[in-house]
Amino acid sequence: MSVFTSARQQWLAQPGRDLLAGTVVGLALIPEAIAFSIIAGVDPAVGLYASFIIAVTIAFVGGRPAMISAATGAMALLMGGLVRDHGIEFLFAASLLCGVIQIVVGLFRLGRYIRFVSKSVMSGFLNALAILIFLAQLPHLAGANWHAYALVAASLAIIYGFPKLNKTIPSPLVAIVVLSVASDLIGLDVKTVGDMGDLPTTLPSFHMPMVPLTWETLIIIVPVSLTLAFVGLMETLLTANVLDDLTDTPSDKDRETRGQGVANIAASLFGGMAGCAMIGQSIINVTSGGRGRMSTLWAGVFLMVLILILSRWVGQIPMAALVGVMFMVSFKTFDWSSVRRLRSIPVQSTIVMLATAGVVLWTHDLSKGVVVGVVLSAIFFMRKVAKMIVVTELDTPESGALHYRVEGQLFFASAELFAASFEYHGQPRDVRIDMTGTHIWDQTGVAALDKVVGRYTARGAQVHILGLNPSSQTLFDRLAQQPAN
Repeated sequence: MSVFTSARQQWLAQPGRDLLAGTVVGLALIPEAIAFSIIAGVDPAVGLYASFIIAVTIAFVGGRPAMISAATGAMALLMGGLVRDHGIEFLFAASLLCGVIQIVVGLFRLGRYIRFVSKSVMSGFLNALAILIFLAQLPHLAGANWHAYALVAASLAIIYGFPKLNKTIPSPLVAIVVLSVASDLIGLDVKTVGDMGDLPTTLPSFHMPMVPLTWETLIIIVPVSLTLAFVGLMETLLTANVLDDLTDTPSDKDRETRGQGVANIAASLFGGMAGCAMIGQSIINVTSGGRGRMSTLWAGVFLMVLILILSRWVGQIPMAALVGVMFMVSFKTFDWSSVRRLRSIPVQSTIVMLATAGVVLWTHDLSKGVVVGVVLSAIFFMRKVAKMIVVTELDTPESGALHYRVEGQLFFASAELFAASFEYHGQPRDVRIDMTGTHIWDQTGVAALDKVVGRYTARGAQVHILGLNPSSQTLFDRLAQQPAN
């Protein structure tokens, strides 16, 4: 496929549906960006500018078409302390360094390793995120009157009912427009987007972070930048995996990693904070029909159009209508099949899923939950693989000779079982160990084989190692202490 054909497919395959989907996302981005700014302790303009710049930038440089990146809650939670202790300029500097770190990660092509995140971890991540999205909407209803609850119910009714009449226009967009008009005409006493904070009135302008260029500054921002970079990439790459499954299309994880870095640098230089992919808004986009880069670009552009030109109208959107949209996102995000399959999947997979979800819900930190899930998955995998190494003693026609066949993977988790599987009694003269069916992975595996050779050699036996594949033979020759034929 030529570059021109690929670009056309990613940008112009279905412009109408992409523009409609981006319109819905642009509306949903406003209250989220304002809320995340409040979490980070900055002016609402910082989150709104970041969402606009990141969305527009990632549309061109990202590796996952139709994915929405902007200011996020996971990142905002990490910024509050820095802003409180050192001021907003240090936040801009930390966001810039975060982008540089992400570009370096992308250049080393580390994004591909997201494939080591298991399905169980993904399910736990999605389920916890769905619950957090749901819980994040409840403060908007705290102390609200019955009008707000009626609007939420009406929003959900339109979202799930309208597609039966028309599937071309995204039902969340219909819900927002209809309920905004109805609320304004009737004069309902409900909280609106305008109640969450003042909207900016100008486009963002170039602004270099005003911080001292000293080691002290670096010491302050490096820990925050590293954490932001890690959390941002973790959430971005997991969101990309989710969209890969939803749309049945692949994505370039390394390009996405570099793109997130470029977008965060751009945001920091125009008065915004670092961000990453937003799984809620990304799911809104694809479920509304968005598939190309146009949907991401238009979401960012339309966000600023709404703020600068239609701010009065935007300010009148009832928060309850948007709460209904986010409830829909929560329901769609939750992996209901993971609950239905609890009795049929291995217990280890269930433990990984529940641990991932539990840690995320406990800490409100997606990265901690994913790390716990990945570590547990690795432990369960190593335990399983370690038990798969089999040492079989074969019959030999001559006395004083031993012949073994080894099958499986020899590494640090299976080394002890391997070494204990040989018979060391008596005075064997000749020992043959056939390693054709195994592979040595690390120094511990070499040490285990070395130990077996050493024990037989100490009893006067001559040991022959047979069938090592080239890489295992090279590793053994380099690291072994005992001679073997």
